[in-house]
Amino acid sequence: MVRTGSRPGPTKRDGTIKIVSALSDTPYPIDLDSIRGAFPPGVEAPPLLLDFAGWLNGRPWGSVGCFSLQGQFSDQAPIFDGSPLRDRFALFMRLPDGSAVGGWYGAGLDRDDPPIVGLGSEGDYELLAPSLDALLTKLTSQQFDKAWHDLRPHDEVEPQTVELAQWLARRPAGEPACCDDGGSELPDFRGFVEKWSRDREEYWANHRLMAELGWRLAAHLPKGKKAWDKTHFEVAISGKQYEARVLSRGPQPFEEAASIESLLRDLREEMRRAQPELGLWYAMKFGLYADGRVMPNFEYDVRPTIDGEPALLAEAKADLARAPRPERWVPKWLAAG
Repeated sequence: MVRTGSRPGPTKRDGTIKIVSALSDTPYPIDLDSIRGAFPPGVEAPPLLLDFAGWLNGRPWGSVGCFSLQGQFSDQAPIFDGSPLRDRFALFMRLPDGSAVGGWYGAGLDRDDPPIVGLGSEGDYELLAPSLDALLTKLTSQQFDKAWHDLRPHDEVEPQTVELAQWLARRPAGEPACCDDGGSELPDFRGFVEKWSRDREEYWANHRLMAELGWRLAAHLPKGKKAWDKTHFEVAISGKQYEARVLSRGPQPFEEAASIESLLRDLREEMRRAQPELGLWYAMKFGLYADGRVMPNFEYDVRPTIDGEPALLAEAKADLARAPRPERWVPKWLAAG
């Protein structure tokens, strides 16, 4: 049976982290529930991906690549302000460095067989294969290098890429798709991500509520002069519950927390109206830069902690009832009870 755990994969092989022993005894982490949930509403995980998970189950980690088969939303992927992109990705593979791999459901792309893209933790955004078939075929031929070297077998493990190629060849669908990326016929994924990031940074830099938030917190502007210096804040809202902290030698209360509550609740409601299928976020982290800009990150799935305790389930459920989501986007802790 395929495991549903989510333990992390072993360490990288590039020498920056000590290689763990007995890799051959470490099987691939596989979480089918999270994979199914990562696909956009109305789109099911393809049979080829589920069959591949079954083939991979129990095999040594690293034997066809260094990854785990686990789903995640674009919220947690290495892309700025990824929450609004949930319905454009189906991320089903995680690499040890935090990079993510999955289908891209962009405008005009085939929703039945989307191209497979990589969201690199170091800013490497690449269209890895024109289809899932092609991605698996590239795994068998070990065609990945540079930023995507973790998609090759681990140096310390006996490769099973030949076995994977034989399994693909036996599938009823016929021969695996060619791995040719199709050149200019394929969309510019890097260009899409770079434009998205620029547009979202400009959007938040000019957002009226973010501008007012920066003005109200002017006393907390960072003292450093570098462009990346910022003061970090975290916010939790669940129903009537609310808490805001500044991260200074750990989370600390701050004088302006009460006065910005209405501002943050207005922001929450505005975002719900703009993209109602996401529901309401429960936690927010943001950085305040020296020029007053506020760059946020939103958590829709985490159960927030308020006054040192998990948010009351009744309050969180009240938010869900007021702002319902697709079933697969409701986290387990919120669906319980």
